[in-house]
Amino acid sequence: MDQHRFQKDLPFSEAEYERRLAKTRAAMEKAGVEVLLVTDPSNMAWLTAYDGWSFYVHQGVLVFHDADPIWWGRNQDTNGAVRTVWMGDDRVIGYADNYVQSTERHPMEDLAQRLIGMGHEGARLGVEMENYYFSAKAFMALADSLPSATIVDATALVNWQRNIKSAEEIAFMRKAARISEKIVDGLLERVEPGVPKNEVVAEIQRDAILGVGDDWGDYASIVPLLPSGSDAAAPHLTWDGRPFKKGEATFFEISGCYRRYHAPLCRTIFLGQPPDLFLAAEDALVEGLEAGLQAARAGNRACDIANALAAPLERAGIERGARCGYPIGLSYPPDWGERTISLRAEDETILQPGMTFHFMPGLWMSDWGLEITESILITEDGAAECFCDRPRQMFVKA
Repeated sequence: MDQHRFQKDLPFSEAEYERRLAKTRAAMEKAGVEVLLVTDPSNMAWLTAYDGWSFYVHQGVLVFHDADPIWWGRNQDTNGAVRTVWMGDDRVIGYADNYVQSTERHPMEDLAQRLIGMGHEGARLGVEMENYYFSAKAFMALADSLPSATIVDATALVNWQRNIKSAEEIAFMRKAARISEKIVDGLLERVEPGVPKNEVVAEIQRDAILGVGDDWGDYASIVPLLPSGSDAAAPHLTWDGRPFKKGEATFFEISGCYRRYHAPLCRTIFLGQPPDLFLAAEDALVEGLEAGLQAARAGNRACDIANALAAPLERAGIERGARCGYPIGLSYPPDWGERTISLRAEDETILQPGMTFHFMPGLWMSDWGLEITESILITEDGAAECFCDRPRQMFVKA
């Protein structure tokens, strides 16, 4: 074993990484997976601490039952891997650059030869098939190069092991929440009629990266989203250079990020006097949020949160067709969700202490939108704890 194993400046303790690996191996055993290929960079980082902007090329972590994981990726990225992963340098391997974006060869052919050399040519190999980073071509190249292997779908196998956060992870999310609060405070100060949107976004990014005190900010997995007026009917628009206007509402979907951990927080700002429609929607949404937070208790189900939210909205004549939340924690672009549990009427997953969610009941109507959200922690006893501490309301700047 390489003597440099765990001898690095890691985000978490040795015990934390051992806990994560043990949970993953147990899930592999239950699923009948002998070797697991993890290509989701969030799962890669969670298991090994690897951190780099290299997910635009093929890379992965191989997890075994009886040996330390192996980081595999582009040769030039091995320098980043040996500096960030907890494993020894002998557990970092790279493929030649002529595999990158080649029409003649594929990186998965290199990985297959590595597995054959390790004696795993006939293994039950788990891969994350439903994944932003594992292409159809990658699957075909891997399958063609490992004809004796049995490739099985291990989508979200690691993700599900991440649902209950450790105390170390929760501490990082609290740091991210302080940054989220700083961003929202800056928005309330800076958003005015006539101010170009891109200027406000520049300050959002400045606040996010400067962080709070000694807790520096990382880049969030989603860019700031801030549609205004009728555009706020669309939840995922970004920004342009147009100025904010009086008589319009803008919702801001942002998140502070600390060492890849997120705490999203959405608030809406109305410039001028909001119409009664907005005020009624705000009242119903806040009532639903409060009810949902009370339902977000250990032993209840994910659907209980969604149903508690829905009741006040339905009484106000507001129908939502989308889920109202998802798990959060460590993530890389393009998404800060963990892609397991959904807060919606048909999800009966039992809530457990240590689970963390973005409780996100946005309202996106035909020609307007409103977002007031919270990042929450399921506690040992009682209602959910909100990571951030800012008024749960639509802010009005007359």
